[in-house]
Amino acid sequence: MILKKIPVETALGEPTNCYIVEDEQTKEAMCVDPGGEPEKIIEMLDTLGIDNLKYIYLTHCHGDHFGGILELKEKKGGKVLIHRDDAEGLYNIGISLTYYIGMEDITLEADSRVDEGDLIHIGNIEFKVIHTPGHTKGGTCLYCEKEKLLFSGDTLFRGTWGRTDLPTSNFADIINSITNKLAILPDDTIVYPGHGRTTRIKEEEPIYLSLRPRLD
Repeated sequence: MILKKIPVETALGEPTNCYIVEDEQTKEAMCVDPGGEPEKIIEMLDTLGIDNLKYIYLTHCHGDHFGGILELKEKKGGKVLIHRDDAEGLYNIGISLTYYIGMEDITLEADSRVDEGDLIHIGNIEFKVIHTPGHTKGGTCLYCEKEKLLFSGDTLFRGTWGRTDLPTSNFADIINSITNKLAILPDDTIVYPGHGRTTRIKEEEPIYLSLRPRLD
């Protein structure tokens, strides 16, 4: 598997982590959260020799996670996937918050809506959809057991969790999602969040299971 992390600038003023996953054998690829700077994402796809994306996966419906999607989809294709509970946010600016961060309005429809437990295949790589409401009601993470990695969107960051003061967000839900769905994953699972640095499940478990803060 080839995995590329691309921090892209967004109207939010904070880089969003966009990820590209490619199966080296089949050359199928997926882009996770193209939040902005589509030209940078397209350049990386060209460097990897990827002409056609299989999927564009959105961990949730906030504008800083899909701001580069229209140009990316136009030039590289890809079916847009998002959890069904967040699909409305792609065309409802009151949920996507595009106006709030000063971003040009983008409205689109998902090609497919995913649910808890759905399996997404990129060549021989299998990802499982984990529904993790809290930051948004339809927030999800993507887990690959074989590669021991998790794309956590804005649910779980290094040392903290996503905001819960936004439309459709809920503090109890996000803590429940992390404690009961993410912290139970294998300790050596690498967490690739929507913003900031990579971490591992074993490094975050104490915050939620033992109520001990990180000190680094």
